Amino acid sequence: MNRSIRKVAVLGSGIMGSRIACHFANIGVEVLLLDIVPKEISEAEAAKGITASHPAFRNRIVNDSFQQTLKATPASLYSPSFASRIKLGNLEDNLQEIKNYDWVIEVVVERLDIKKSLYEKVDALRKPGTLVTSNTSGIPIHLMAEGRSEDFRKNFCGTHFFNPPRYLRLLEIIPTAETEPSVIDFLMHYGDLFLGKTTVLCKDTPGFIANRLGIYALIQTIRVASEMKLSVDEVDKLTGPVAGRPKSGTYRLSDVVGLDTTVHVAHNLYASGEGNDESRDAFVLPDVMQRLYDNKWLGDKTGQGFYKKIKDEKGKSVILALDFDSFEYKPSEKVKFATLESTKAIGDVSKRFAVLIAGKDKAGEFYRKTFADIFRYATLRVPEISDEIFRIDQAISAGFGWQLGLFETWDAIGVKEMLSVMEALDLKPASWVYEMIENGHSSFYKVENGKRFYYDVLSKSYKKIPGQESFVILGNLSEKVVWKNAGANLYDIGDGILNLEFRSKMNTMGSEVIEGIQKGISLAEKDFRGLVIGNESSEAFSAGANLAMLFMFAIEQEFDEINMVIGQFQQTMMRARYSSIPVITAPHTLALGGGCELNLHADKVVAHAETYMGLVEFGVGIIPAGGGTKEMALRCSDMYQSGDPELNILQAAFMNIAQAKVSSSAREAREMNYLQDKDQIVLNRSRLIAEAKQAAIDLADNGYTQPKQRNDIKVQGKTGIALFMAGIAQMRLAGYITDHDAKIANKLAYVINGGDLSYPQNVTEQYLLDLEREAFLSLCGERKTLERMQGLLNGGKPPRN
Repeated sequence: MNRSIRKVAVLGSGIMGSRIACHFANIGVEVLLLDIVPKEISEAEAAKGITASHPAFRNRIVNDSFQQTLKATPASLYSPSFASRIKLGNLEDNLQEIKNYDWVIEVVVERLDIKKSLYEKVDALRKPGTLVTSNTSGIPIHLMAEGRSEDFRKNFCGTHFFNPPRYLRLLEIIPTAETEPSVIDFLMHYGDLFLGKTTVLCKDTPGFIANRLGIYALIQTIRVASEMKLSVDEVDKLTGPVAGRPKSGTYRLSDVVGLDTTVHVAHNLYASGEGNDESRDAFVLPDVMQRLYDNKWLGDKTGQGFYKKIKDEKGKSVILALDFDSFEYKPSEKVKFATLESTKAIGDVSKRFAVLIAGKDKAGEFYRKTFADIFRYATLRVPEISDEIFRIDQAISAGFGWQLGLFETWDAIGVKEMLSVMEALDLKPASWVYEMIENGHSSFYKVENGKRFYYDVLSKSYKKIPGQESFVILGNLSEKVVWKNAGANLYDIGDGILNLEFRSKMNTMGSEVIEGIQKGISLAEKDFRGLVIGNESSEAFSAGANLAMLFMFAIEQEFDEINMVIGQFQQTMMRARYSSIPVITAPHTLALGGGCELNLHADKVVAHAETYMGLVEFGVGIIPAGGGTKEMALRCSDMYQSGDPELNILQAAFMNIAQAKVSSSAREAREMNYLQDKDQIVLNRSRLIAEAKQAAIDLADNGYTQPKQRNDIKVQGKTGIALFMAGIAQMRLAGYITDHDAKIANKLAYVINGGDLSYPQNVTEQYLLDLEREAFLSLCGERKTLERMQGLLNGGKPPRN
């Protein structure tokens, strides 16, 4: 059957249902979102004369739920306009419409009787071949399909999204014994390519993969922390970025997810574990979790959990942390452990784990106990929850935002080394681990010829991880490095294409990265046919120029050095634009300042959907001077049409820069004109470099011709400057901006309008670059600009001086 998904019906509009509906709307699908009809008319409805037959009453639940989702942060939609792709209704009046839909996703309350009753109605209304899936996290999939028609059962399985669906990459696919193999293949492919997910095939076991192991790890971490008398702040520091995990750590994650959700899953895992799980008692709540649950201190949804946000006497928000001894909240404290201090210089997270495990303080003890326990538990779940260890690692990484999965982390520590730790703690793993080592295999994964292999427990040999052909994975290509320096690597990624990977902290663009860009273009022009600039960092494509170096020059008043550095940066951006080979950028996460400017000068941008792009220099007292201001003037010039209000178009670009506005998605970056129609947006981050490589190949194959610098950029001159300065003066008088804000804004207005020209006229790119650099240099001589730079470099926010 040749399937295509044009219309999706989501049944249940709670937090998950509404957010799943939004994510399908993000990719252009038409969505029908339904929920139950309220039981009785509210007082507010009665006062308005609304009756039980009125749509406002019958759709009240779905309307309210959807509006709450639209107001929530982070946003579930790439653009607010996408809300129009979602039609709202109720399960009584609109359910029959599912006969016109390609996929029905059930997200109702976690009760088997309610789900089965709904499925009976769905089965009677759906057309043959329609996909029906459940987002359940706790009910066995096969039980829900009992009693349904043969066609229903063949086209039914579990599709477990993780919350929030837009941001968390995991989609677990859980078939039953009766699910058609073609349905499984379709969902694995669709989730990957169209929804941007890491799709993981799971067995129909309690909690599937991610929740089974993730909730176990969370509860056991809290139990160990309680035994060791570690504070909330200490645990979240230990289980945050230093260990390759999100900033939320353990307790903050619990507050975000909601303690009731964790408790519900834990209770289900305990109830279903009898006779099947040797560690079933681990899902019994530690005392602190039970006490919080009894108090209804569930986290963010109730205003307090392990943390509580309050306003101090000055009206400033303050985060308090729960003190386990007094069970009262107190100000968060700075955390310091010798073990963590020893890892500060280790940028590669995989190289930190051996140091963390070897720590002689409480931090080292905590890591040994928690890692040993979860590693043991994971080995004992093979082959119960999965036959393949790589699926376990994919689920944990994508579901909980870990940089490395469990077996990947164990490899980073050293299999034999960690085994000694586990044995010392009487936490021995499954027998297959010993068998693997006895057979001469010393790691769970290995890389050969650019392909990654995993140890297969059933065959007792290594097998290639499937699906790698669709991806370019730089971590597997260490033998393909053709040049490198301290801040960048150049890889031969095949088919005549080079890839430049930044390797500085936050991928900031210092001298090594600039050298890498120049070297990459030179090598590509000589021996290759295209250059991709992309990396696999979880933090940033590039957070911009190296501000510390700039600050050092500015504080010493080395203006000739600054002029030279900015000139070199501009030349590098222009070389990316005007080289003889196509240059493709592959941004993701943060692309700020200079990182944004590099994308503005690429032949094509292949951006991940979650790309947060902006020219943010204004915040530290300067203007974009790597061609960013020039490029926005150029793009505005290209947008001018006969009769258009040109200054309105230019003002939008001016305000984006003056407000240091950052896009909330790649889609919004396109609306802000940082991305253009020629640029591509990719949903699956893992496919990003492969898609960028294909874009470079396509441009080369289609006869790429080196472009010429522009001399036809229309600027507004004095007319534009006067209007912009008048607006700036009004904002200063109203107190919206400071004197220094006004000074920076006036400089920006001068440059983006083309300087002191008597009338609107065409200018060259180099003319605008020179204006940029002059304005930048003058602002670097301002004391208040230096104060802003220093504030950011010291780890805070730049002062509004």
